[in-house]
Amino acid sequence: MNITVCLKRVPDTETRVRISDSGTSIDLGGVKFVLSPYDEFALEAALRMTEASGEGEVVALTFGDTTSRETLRSALAMGADRAVLLNGEVTMDGLATARALVSELGEADVPLILFGVKAADDDQQQVGPMVATLMGRPCATGVSSFELTDGTVVCDREVEGGTERIELPLPAVLTVTKGEFEPRYASLKGIMAAKRKPLEEKEAQVSPARITVEKLEYPPPRAEGRIVGEGPDAVPELVRLLREEANAL
Repeated sequence: MNITVCLKRVPDTETRVRISDSGTSIDLGGVKFVLSPYDEFALEAALRMTEASGEGEVVALTFGDTTSRETLRSALAMGADRAVLLNGEVTMDGLATARALVSELGEADVPLILFGVKAADDDQQQVGPMVATLMGRPCATGVSSFELTDGTVVCDREVEGGTERIELPLPAVLTVTKGEFEPRYASLKGIMAAKRKPLEEKEAQVSPARITVEKLEYPPPRAEGRIVGEGPDAVPELVRLLREEANAL
């Protein structure tokens, strides 16, 4: 089975974020970029599916500028067969991103499209379901594991108090979260092979963005802690503060 995995280049989750002078973006100086961690789960799932069946290919697809080549090379090093970069300016508008991806996905015969459940930078959780809607495909979100059967995909989703099982007809779209698909490390052999694998670049069909960032602000500083007393005698005052000041009770 052919599987396409949609990926995103994001700042390393351990990056210390600084706001740029414009106040509408982060300062990119010294920032390391990586493949979004949730997208790694999706990529690992695709690789396992094709390895188990012994046939099909995994295509890594991303929408971004030329700096995203590094992200795609990382996916190729992990085991993806080929990669496609849709060149265009990324915005906060998830629908514009979804339309750019669909312009490429709509021309391919791909029974299964995978996304990470969310991007590690904007945390919107929108693009996967939007792509499914634009393509008229069923979609399951937050999938922790799944199995492919004859013409269907059976998905498990972790919900409060248990696991929900969903069966979807193919072709389908899934967004994958942390579960059984712990991503592999790229081997030296895989890194060397990635240099020879095809990476195609195309101009993206980008819709005008309808969402813009007006302002970024740092979180307010945390208030200093205080000691209200010691032992059982401090309990009434602590309860009062939790109820009247913290609104926690």
